Amino acid sequence: MAETFRSMRALERTASTSRVLNLAALAVKHAENPEHQARPLFKSAALNASVILKHRLRANEIATVSTPNRTATKLIVPFERSNLSLGGRSFFVGDRGWMECLREVAGDAADLGRDAQVLEALDELPSLDPFLLREHMKRRGFDVSETHFEISVNDLAMMQKFVGGELGKLIDLAYKGRTVNEANTGRLVEALLSSRNDERLEPLRLTLRLEGDSYREGIFAWKGFLYYKWVLNSMWPQMREVLIELLKVKTVGPRDFENESLIRAMKVRLQEKIERQVRSIANYLRNYDEMFAELTCGGDVTAFRDFLLKSPDLLVKLGEGAGMICHIASFWQHRFPKSKRLEAQVGELLDILQDFEAGLSGDAPALAAA
Repeated sequence: MAETFRSMRALERTASTSRVLNLAALAVKHAENPEHQARPLFKSAALNASVILKHRLRANEIATVSTPNRTATKLIVPFERSNLSLGGRSFFVGDRGWMECLREVAGDAADLGRDAQVLEALDELPSLDPFLLREHMKRRGFDVSETHFEISVNDLAMMQKFVGGELGKLIDLAYKGRTVNEANTGRLVEALLSSRNDERLEPLRLTLRLEGDSYREGIFAWKGFLYYKWVLNSMWPQMREVLIELLKVKTVGPRDFENESLIRAMKVRLQEKIERQVRSIANYLRNYDEMFAELTCGGDVTAFRDFLLKSPDLLVKLGEGAGMICHIASFWQHRFPKSKRLEAQVGELLDILQDFEAGLSGDAPALAAA
């Protein structure tokens, strides 16, 4: 089993919620939270304080990991959860002998079979964003505390202004007759995006006429739609650059006319598939926008409430689609930064394009049926 000595603290600082599930940070944050302890993601305490990430396989890793994609699920168990800079031990789900590695790092876990099933479920996902992750765990029958599905601190900070603008009309409706200044609006947005129930949201709960589990489910779905709207709104400028650069990227090195011809055809197909994927996601979000307008402009509370409560399937589709788009945009910018020439060896470029096309074609493992 490989040992990871590079700084995991740097990984934590740059982590995206779509790429990294930082259970180590959550274990420290919720150390005194009985709900977090009672309904863990993993039964093994060591695994429930790990860092899980979606990792694009390097050339020397492909042959050792059983996956049809170039992106695999990597689990890192820190040597010290409160000091990630010390590194940790790691392995890939589906790696040769990964169950032996799991048994070694999990210790005397009473239900290692269940923990292995959780890892396999995580491996089925194209991303680890909290909304897709939560719905997938529910579909697979795992009872996990909501504390494991939090928006990252960095993403939360960046979402604040966007969500505030989205909710302005509803806040006016819910707090009619009461003064809600910009500072108070900011605190309401913070309360909405928090993983905890907050009494400041009581007027919103009354406006939506939600109670108990329906309230929790409705608010979670609402946060999901806002999260994906923010992700796509933030990602689209980068995606436009990728679509332009996709046709411009050049091959260098030894000539391979057959593969170069294949690359030219793949570029055109990929551009069409990316645009189709973006349109599909936009259509899903348009459904939400129309129902939200019915609430804020038409006063139809029942329609919006029912839409939220019936939206898990829609959130899964949004998560899958957004996850692949984010993967393409982030990897492309990592591999082809502005400071370097837009070029690659024929074999490498073909490999990148095939990875993108496989994800957009739905060749990744299918999600379990509801």
